[in-house]
Amino acid sequence: MKLVFIIGDAAVGKMTVGQELMKITDLRLFHNHMTIEPVLEIFGDFNGDAITKLRHVIFEEFAKTDKYGMIFTYMWAFDMQSDWDYIEYVKSIFKPYGTEFYYAELVASPETRLERNATENRLRCKASKRDLDASNQRLINDDKNHRLESFDGEIKFENYIKIDNTEIPPDAAAKIIKERFLL
Repeated sequence: MKLVFIIGDAAVGKMTVGQELMKITDLRLFHNHMTIEPVLEIFGDFNGDAITKLRHVIFEEFAKTDKYGMIFTYMWAFDMQSDWDYIEYVKSIFKPYGTEFYYAELVASPETRLERNATENRLRCKASKRDLDASNQRLINDDKNHRLESFDGEIKFENYIKIDNTEIPPDAAAKIIKERFLL
């Protein structure tokens, strides 16, 4: 099995590139808002424990299958040890099944990400982003409060690629990931 982490800042295109990668591989997409949105709807606010538990169940059950693999999108704050630990936690669920791990980091300018924050696909899939003023402010605040792009050489994983997708359409970014990792 293969587990492809697509990581990057808010509105960089993780979900959209993941959707395109799913189209050209046998990988299944599990984007982070697939657990965030239902929890927000049910609880009326963000409940990190419920989101983590839901993800755990999905990861555990998927790891036991004979599927080709999964794409998981994650906004990784590189300045927070807890986010590094979370990646290792997710990997620990899949490791017993002989899973191969891949990491594609997407980066784009803040201006590009603010534009992408309002795309039709994003707003359709992520109800919590539909209040554009609040969503844009969260994006700006996240950038101020956390380091959401890795330093050069910081990611030491064997199967890692960093793609500046500011000017690259999602299908082209997905093709780069597919070809680089032979998916």
